[in-house]
Parts: sequence; structure tokens; C-alpha cells
Amino acid sequence: MARAVTVKVTGRVQGVSFRWYAVQEAERLGVRGWVRNEPDGSVAGHVEGEDAAVEAMVEWCRRGPSSASVRAVAVTDVRPTGAEAFEIGY
Repeated sequence: MARAVTVKVTGRVQGVSFRWYAVQEAERLGVRGWVRNEPDGSVAGHVEGEDAAVEAMVEWCRRGPSSASVRAVAVTDVRPTGAEAFEIGY
């Protein structure tokens, strides 16, 4: 069953390759969607796929890459969009 969520990651998450590492992790987990920097300094993302894989991606976002310092992750359930890949958005 497909699940989709949006995430908003706050902390020191820009300028630390968060998006690049998120793409690597998403590909490893087999989830689809996107990730982008936001003007307020956060990182936003849309993740969809199998429930366990989506949850694993959310858990990865709670840690991020070793160069990041994640303060909080807000997660909202949304409808799947039918994304076919996981990409960096601009």
C-alpha cells in the first residue's frame, strides 16, 4: 500500500548536502518524491512509497547526514502524487 508524507526539517540543514544525501537514501529505500531548500532555512520534502520505506525515510530525516544538525521534523500525511523518481527541487 502506498503512503505519502510531506516533511519539514529544521535546524542546520542547508549548506550541508542534506538534499544530495536525501536523494541517495531515497534511492536506497526505493521511495519517490522530492526535496528542496526553503527560504526560511528549512528543508521540505515529499516522500511516497511503501509504508515501511516512507517511515524509514522519515527516520533518516530526523538524523540527516553527519554534517547536519536536525532540530525537528514535522510530518504530514498527504495523498500520493504518482512521482516516479526522487529528485532535488528548486
